[in-house]
Amino acid sequence: MAVPPARFAADYWGRAPLLSRAEQLADPARFTDLFRPADADELLSRRGLRTPFLRVAMDGQVIPAARYTGGGGAGAEIGDQVLDERVLALYADGATLVLQGLHRLWPPLIDFARDLGTDLGQPVQVNAYLTPAGNQGFSTHYDTHDVFVLQVDGHKRWRIHEPVLPDPLERQPWGGYADEVAAAATGPPVLDVVLSPGDALYLPRGWLHSAAAQESSSLHLTLGVRALTRYALVEALLGLAAADPRLRAGLPLGLDVADPGQIGPELAETVAALQDWLAGVDPGAVAARLRDRAWPASRPAPLRPLAQAEA
Repeated sequence: MAVPPARFAADYWGRAPLLSRAEQLADPARFTDLFRPADADELLSRRGLRTPFLRVAMDGQVIPAARYTGGGGAGAEIGDQVLDERVLALYADGATLVLQGLHRLWPPLIDFARDLGTDLGQPVQVNAYLTPAGNQGFSTHYDTHDVFVLQVDGHKRWRIHEPVLPDPLERQPWGGYADEVAAAATGPPVLDVVLSPGDALYLPRGWLHSAAAQESSSLHLTLGVRALTRYALVEALLGLAAADPRLRAGLPLGLDVADPGQIGPELAETVAALQDWLAGVDPGAVAARLRDRAWPASRPAPLRPLAQAEA
């Protein structure tokens, strides 16, 4: 039986990984109604896909787009269309293909991501990962957003380790902690599982993970949830604080900014002014700033310009 939403929100969201097996989810389609290997072939070979909607990785390194893109031929004189014959060669050599932004490309996922984002109250992005048998596209790393993994086809082994930086912000990607991540990856994993078709895995941001295809090729969907944080509240407050004249005041002429003794009194006065201003902050003004930041991250329902104009 699947974990009830209330329990997921209380016990797992932002706190701990959650593995859900296909038999718990009771989904007869096992996610193939959203995206299948044949759908990936359709995008890669017939839809004029361009960068950055495809990313290719091998042995932990992202392959330059110039190795698999080029001109689109007559009537499509642009230089960054995906060339299926080059993609085939890379995939046959063991490269992982990452179809990015499928919430903007593939109709079932457009609708699914919009509906899920409405339920979660957060914008959702969708990528697909296609990995040849016995290969691994990326080394151990963490994401700065929460992730739901939906295994569509094949089997993939996931190794999960605890964070080296809990709850990282988007400005704190794993590359800045590469040594700590590599060291943590040598220890015993918190979770070591093979996902089969229909299985799902939730990972909070910051949790280390790596994934390797098993005896056959693997296709999984990654749903990224870019949740707002308390730091976003801090940024909203600082933006509004500019309305306070005390906080806009200049520092004294000739102040040595490298001298803690000179900075100390100014810092104390600034903190006092900020505390005074915070005591009377308007929650409505903060909500408006968060709305202006959050709403543009989600696309509304498709407008269908021609049908709307005709109506």
